Amino acid sequence: MWKLFKKKFAPYLLYVVVKLIYATNKKVYHHPKKYDKQAFIICMWHGDLMSQPYNYFTFRKDGIVKAMISENRDGEIIAKLVENFGIGSVRGSSSKGAAKVFLSALRELKDGNDVAITPDGPRGPRYSVADGIVTISQKSGKDIRCFNAVPTKYWQFKSWDKFVLPKPFGRIDFYISEPFSVQGLELEDAKNIIKQRMLIHSLK
Repeated sequence: MWKLFKKKFAPYLLYVVVKLIYATNKKVYHHPKKYDKQAFIICMWHGDLMSQPYNYFTFRKDGIVKAMISENRDGEIIAKLVENFGIGSVRGSSSKGAAKVFLSALRELKDGNDVAITPDGPRGPRYSVADGIVTISQKSGKDIRCFNAVPTKYWQFKSWDKFVLPKPFGRIDFYISEPFSVQGLELEDAKNIIKQRMLIHSLK
C-alpha cells in the first residue's frame, strides 16, 4: 500500500505543497539580459532541483526541457513530480542506463530542446561534478548555463545532497549564468570550471 501511495499520489501531493510554498515567496530573478533560442544544458545541484522549474520557465516561457533522472525508485517519483511542472525526463544515470541516457540527451539537444543535469546526482557527493555533463556538452557542441536558487528561509534535509525546500513567506533569488563552453578542455579542467561557476550562488 505504501509503495502504491508513493508511486501514484506522493508526486502530486509534493507538487501541490511546492506550488503553495512558492506562491507565498517573493521571487527575484537574476537572469542574463541577452536571450537566444539556442538549446543549452542546464546545470543544477541535486539539492536545489525543486526551485528550477520556476527559474527555467520565467527565463524561457515556451521552452521545452528534459531532465536527466535516474532509473531508481526515487527517480520515478521525481520524474512524475517534474512532469506536473511541464518538464519531461530522460531516464538513466552513469551507473545504470548510461548509454541510453547519453544518446537520448544528445538527441534532445539536436532537436532544439534544453536538457537539465544534476552533476552531483544521483548519489553525490554533494557539489561534485561527474563526467557526464562535460561529455554531453562537448559531444553536442552546446553551451552550459548554471541554475541556482537562494532562499532567505528554508528547510534543509539531512540527506546526502542537503536538499533545500524554501519556507513560506520569504524571498528566493533565482540565478542563471551566461552560457559558457567547455569545448577543447581536458575533462578535469572542464569539471573544475563548472563547479566554480556553480558555487558562486550556492548555499553552504
